[in-house]
Amino acid sequence: MGTSKTFQMPPTILYLQDSFKQVGEKASLHGKKALIISDHVMEKLGYIEDCQKYLSSNSVDSIVFLGVASEPTDQYVENSLQLFQHQQCDLIISLGGGSCIDTGKAVAVLAANGGYIGDYMGQQKIADQTPIPHIAIPTTAGTGSEATDVTVITNSTTQVKMMIKQPAFMPNVAIVDPLLTLSSPQNVTAATGVDALSHAIEAYISKKAHPMTDMMALSAIKLISENLYKAYTEGQNLEARAGMSLAALQAGSAFSNASVCLVHGMSRPIGALFDVPHGFSNAMLLPAILEYSKDSCIDRLADIGGIFSPKAKQFTNEDAAEFAVQCIKDLCNSLNIPNLEKWGIPRKEFVSVINKMSKDAVDSGSPGNNPKVPTEENIASLYHVCYDYQF
Repeated sequence: MGTSKTFQMPPTILYLQDSFKQVGEKASLHGKKALIISDHVMEKLGYIEDCQKYLSSNSVDSIVFLGVASEPTDQYVENSLQLFQHQQCDLIISLGGGSCIDTGKAVAVLAANGGYIGDYMGQQKIADQTPIPHIAIPTTAGTGSEATDVTVITNSTTQVKMMIKQPAFMPNVAIVDPLLTLSSPQNVTAATGVDALSHAIEAYISKKAHPMTDMMALSAIKLISENLYKAYTEGQNLEARAGMSLAALQAGSAFSNASVCLVHGMSRPIGALFDVPHGFSNAMLLPAILEYSKDSCIDRLADIGGIFSPKAKQFTNEDAAEFAVQCIKDLCNSLNIPNLEKWGIPRKEFVSVINKMSKDAVDSGSPGNNPKVPTEENIASLYHVCYDYQF
């Protein structure tokens, strides 16, 4: 008999239109004073004011930390943790993209367990004390962070993105309201959508995949194939936005339980060194890395080809796998995903840190889950390919 598998999700998930309005009700079950971790964009959109109104109507006080200005760093974590402690809060609400949610996860664990967030990387320190209750509310359809036990925080000294995974980082409540994603700009819709696609595909081809993660991953891929381009071209199409919100949630659940692979391993160093948002760096790498990995996961990629078009089910597995990669390239092209060169990263500067990025990628552990496990030298070559890759 095979080894048993585990599948974890947040204890409570609220989904569909207007679920945001229930944040006060859910918060009242977990605490009396909330720290809302968010950013200035959410404030300008009025989401912070709405959140505080819903909390107040349920007798929950709140204060706001708006210091998450980019990919989450250990400094954001420290600053928001200090505010949480100084204001004697007992609940965390993260409202925004994956950066806000990942910061909230880190604060929830540190407030109860102490130490530096980097201490928890690689299971060096185990969060054995129950974390502070955390309600995660995504405003983009991409990271799926609301449904994962993973947080990714950049060490501001070493410029390494620390991928930290422990059950304690799982939010208590995920509130997924597609109405909140209607405000996502077109380029963010594209990047976060391909980020979700990366999560789903990598979960499906991962060496740690199992039937429960397969179910979530394949469902997410289908929803993305049907809704991402519509959400990109018709930003107010609520049906497409709802499909993408559900896809991101499912993809997050899939990769949290099956792991990500080479795309994420190579993506994190780019984000850390060149301040490229996570969704964009994943999107830039996905097609080229699938081409590299294809021969080691033909059957799985063939399944994905069949999702993009029923006609692929009549192909040989080799042709269906090739078709899947081409469909993903075409999708990235239709979404105007740039390569690294077009993003504006100077070639000389990029090449000068390829060796560091390759080592950091391997050290993250994610490439080891890839169906075709690369060496540092393979990864270095792929960075060169991806720099000016043509979708």
